[in-house]
Amino acid sequence: MSRQKISEIVRAQVSQRANGLCEYCHASEQWQYVRFTIEHVVPISQGGADRLDNLAFACFHCNRQKSNRMMAVEPEALMEVPLFSPRRQIWQEHFIWGSDLVTLVGLTATGRATIAALKMNRERILSIRAADVAVDRHPPDGDLSRSD
Repeated sequence: MSRQKISEIVRAQVSQRANGLCEYCHASEQWQYVRFTIEHVVPISQGGADRLDNLAFACFHCNRQKSNRMMAVEPEALMEVPLFSPRRQIWQEHFIWGSDLVTLVGLTATGRATIAALKMNRERILSIRAADVAVDRHPPDGDLSRSD
């Protein structure tokens, strides 16, 4: 099956819907040197399509780590669970920033499996987030508004 290039119009729609954030790790494209990608939540290889309801805005690293996977091992129970789906799930129900505002913490098995599989707390991103916290551009607006 040949893949068609995602148009700039669709890319802009996906980016706007995501507020310019990677829909997995919540990095902001605004502060990155590499343009973010359009990711297929359900990979083409698994029957996904180029429709808006299957596209997510993703940083290069999250997209590369996710690849064509939809499942991953949850590190505590060592069970395979679905990866986070930005089209069907709410980010704040699966993830929260740790007290340092740098480390991403999984609130659910899906959150923990996604953090592990996409290496969302690798050393390099922790350093970037710490620098962003120091200049008050991390965490993104809305990420700290949990009320429980």
